[in-house]
Amino acid sequence: MTTAKAYRGIGMEGAIATWYTKNTGRNLSRFRETARQVAERARPGSEVLEVAPGPGYLAIEMAKRNFRVTALDISESFVRIARRNAAEAGVTVDVRLGNASQMPLADATFDFIVCVAAFKNFTDPIGALNEMHRALRPGGEASIFDLDKDASPESVATEVRNMHLSAWNALMTRWTFRYVLLKRAYTREQLAQMAAHSRFGRGAIFQQGVGLELRLTKP
Repeated sequence: MTTAKAYRGIGMEGAIATWYTKNTGRNLSRFRETARQVAERARPGSEVLEVAPGPGYLAIEMAKRNFRVTALDISESFVRIARRNAAEAGVTVDVRLGNASQMPLADATFDFIVCVAAFKNFTDPIGALNEMHRALRPGGEASIFDLDKDASPESVATEVRNMHLSAWNALMTRWTFRYVLLKRAYTREQLAQMAAHSRFGRGAIFQQGVGLELRLTKP
């Protein structure tokens, strides 16, 4: 099964990372909701890894729930931004620079791993899944949330409206969904196939609005 991608998507550095940080920071409720979902599955005080945290908003919300949080991002800009945001929020998040398919992390370190809106951009998605498997302790779980390639135009429009963006940013975001994100996204069937070809061997998939959640467990 070949899933490697030569192009990782928009390079999230410098001004683009700053623009993304400002726009996603306008509505933190979705990060709180995802943190709540993690808290339903992970024990209090668990070691949690967020892969590709971007500005760190979800990592911060998980740290507020007393998880011990590590965050790993390939973008130097996001590493700096996430560290600053965590410090300003008054929480501890261990933010590191690294590649999802070659994590500079020890084996069997984490109880739970989460990745939101970034999996579609990984150049080696199965390699990233295998690294998550390696980094999880036995019995550990992972959740990957990302856009559904089959999301309807109506559901995308609703998603953008709920972001509470300015007219210009809403226009740019709809354009990005249509011409960048949906082209990069995976279908339910593709996610299931990648899970089957990874060390996890299988995964369960759930619909989440315009996106999908892939749940994985390390035996």
